[in-house]
Amino acid sequence: MIIATQNLASLYWRPICESLNSIKIFTQLLQVRTMPKTKVRINSAVIGFLLFASLVGGILIPGQMALSAEINIYSHRQKFLIEPFLEEFKERTGIKVNVVYASKGLAQRLQSEGEASPADVVLTVDIGRLKIYSDKGLFQSVNSKLLNSSIPEHLRSEDNTWFGFSKRSRVIAVSTERVTPNSIRRIEDLASPEWKGRICTRPGSHVYNRALLSSIIAANGEKEAENWATAFVSNLARRPQGNDRAQLKAISVGQCDVAIINHYYYGKLVNSEDAAQREWVKNVSIIFPNQEAEDRGAHINISGGGIAKYSQNVKEAVKFLEFLVSPEAQSLYANINYEYPVIEGIALPDTLTVWGEFKEDTVPIETIADLSPKTQMIIDRTRW
Repeated sequence: MIIATQNLASLYWRPICESLNSIKIFTQLLQVRTMPKTKVRINSAVIGFLLFASLVGGILIPGQMALSAEINIYSHRQKFLIEPFLEEFKERTGIKVNVVYASKGLAQRLQSEGEASPADVVLTVDIGRLKIYSDKGLFQSVNSKLLNSSIPEHLRSEDNTWFGFSKRSRVIAVSTERVTPNSIRRIEDLASPEWKGRICTRPGSHVYNRALLSSIIAANGEKEAENWATAFVSNLARRPQGNDRAQLKAISVGQCDVAIINHYYYGKLVNSEDAAQREWVKNVSIIFPNQEAEDRGAHINISGGGIAKYSQNVKEAVKFLEFLVSPEAQSLYANINYEYPVIEGIALPDTLTVWGEFKEDTVPIETIADLSPKTQMIIDRTRW
């Protein structure tokens, strides 16, 4: 028996584009048993029609609904931070989003997958991690007037392969009980003997601190940056350890008086559901350093992303990146993770406005990335 084309298509239609790389797989798919004791005999005309329909795209075989577009994201950012963005994007565009979450190893995975990779978009934090993808050639250049006009030039790559979507500042946290107001004005002040045995920090090789030290190199040169790092390390109250939350806890329990953190960690603890974590910041304030008129401003880093080199859904991927600079998405960055938007005019939550406005360092973030190898050598030599 020959099954009519319409019935066959309605039973077995799948995204043919996923199978076109193997005609053998495609024909096997069509030769499935349709019902008990009924065998399928497919002639060349039927196969030709289905292949033609899949190639031209947009032809609906009777009895089927159009499959929705979708994108696949590799994300270093945590699930609870990303999901509100995905829901808003899906509602606005109808595009389905699939996500792989991992704190490490995604660049290596993407590289090993090569042209077979399903990834369309990569989202990560810190310029250092974006630089890894860039150096491995895992991004493709994006031609988007919206991205280029919305994101300041110093917060995106020159070749349009990656973009910053939110800003975070590396700030100084201090005990309000043990640190005199205005005794610290610049990041360089942390090298002063006054702070001997009073500072806590993550390890210097962490991407957050490496970017900070790169900004000091950019401002003062390698020699001065190494002198600063040497004196800074000699002022530590304990060996570098833990994350930024741990530094705030260390101030709270009296292990140190001063710490370097990303600003949003303070906001997270202030608004934490955990009473103990709220207590950690009860007697802590933060300082945006280098704010004098002639100074460069506080160091700024980014969360960002780009489109995977072998993306099969480039059009949809560009839509997603452009969505991330929309007012709605930029507001989510501010209200969910207490990060600063990259575009102007976004209403900020009280947690951010309470600090007031601050001056930010506008050294190109790409310069920070390029200095990373030299920075790491200083970190190694100073045992940070």
